Amino acid sequence: MAAYIGLQEQIRSNNLKSSLILAGFPLLILAGVYAFFFFVLGGNEHIDQVNARFITTIPFVIGGVLIWFFIAYFANSSLIQLASNSRSLERKENMRVYNLTENLCMTVGMKMPQLFVIDSPALNAFASGINEKSYAVTLTTGIIDHLNDEELEAVIAHELTHIRNKDVRLLIVSIIFVGIISFLVQILFRSLLFGGGRRDKDDNKLVIVALVISLVALLLSVLFKFALSRKREYLADAGAVQMTRNSRAMASALRKISGHSEVSSVKSDDMKQMFIEHKALDGAGFAGLFATHPPIEKRIAVLEQM
Repeated sequence: MAAYIGLQEQIRSNNLKSSLILAGFPLLILAGVYAFFFFVLGGNEHIDQVNARFITTIPFVIGGVLIWFFIAYFANSSLIQLASNSRSLERKENMRVYNLTENLCMTVGMKMPQLFVIDSPALNAFASGINEKSYAVTLTTGIIDHLNDEELEAVIAHELTHIRNKDVRLLIVSIIFVGIISFLVQILFRSLLFGGGRRDKDDNKLVIVALVISLVALLLSVLFKFALSRKREYLADAGAVQMTRNSRAMASALRKISGHSEVSSVKSDDMKQMFIEHKALDGAGFAGLFATHPPIEKRIAVLEQM
């Protein structure tokens, strides 16, 4: 990727993706439910019975998904703050960060997000929120202390680009739905592990079929979520360059961040996925399909070509 594709185009693209995810993940769950009835009830030979059972189950599946989604969607800000061990960054505590953020927001005509800080020597940052009221940029004390003004400005611009592009909302939606499927897998696995001895053979077969189908659905949803996450980092890097007119500062910031990004106080993998850098996997070859971020060396190489 050699150039930023345009803010409004990216916002439209991410709004479309948000809509597709909103539709796609429930459809994936419903497909899993249908597959369960299909295999358990005898497949094509009993297709009418399969269809009838599936139709009667649809309202319960959709209802459960919607309840989970709305609770997680509207409670995400407090949950993120809790999972990241962050606290509000007051203006009087760090005027430097406030001035850099305010100047960038005024440059592009956006409302200034809330600012939070994580007390950690690691060099990292992330953006979060679903609307103007909840948008926030969180920085570690390490990244504030170790980057110069141009580098820190580039990092803040990167996170502001995630907000402007609606990346943060897109990622939160995908995390919520993957969480639903993951929770189902955990329930089925524990049921098989601890309750298998109390059920007859046929009941255990039902649990195994449900677990296998849920694992396939989880794999597909996770791969899709990771692909979205990797793409958004390239776009935010390019957006930061567009905002600051300084590709060298963004590349320099990433060099300093590389190898020093692990925030030990944050345990949640979903939380780590939101950071500007998270090197859980190499990002190359087959393993790259399961990486949340592209290799930082590739991101630097792209920036150096701008």
